[in-house]
Amino acid sequence: MKLSEFTRAVHDEFGAFGAVLLRDTVIVELGNRTAEQALAAGMPARGVWIALCRVQDVPPDRWHGAGRPKPTRG
Repeated sequence: MKLSEFTRAVHDEFGAFGAVLLRDTVIVELGNRTAEQALAAGMPARGVWIALCRVQDVPPDRWHGAGRPKPTRG
């Protein structure tokens, strides 16, 4: 997942509230970091997205990114 895809997924799933979540939600799975801190530390955007989805109780069928087709293997 590219950072631009991450940003789009956050916006599509959480709207304007996404910026607050990225800045203020400390996620244990990310080493007690916020999503912003985790990305700045070099953690992969995909892992940060999944952790954010888990902590915000986003249904697993939307973890691929809201409004985005599921990735295919190939």
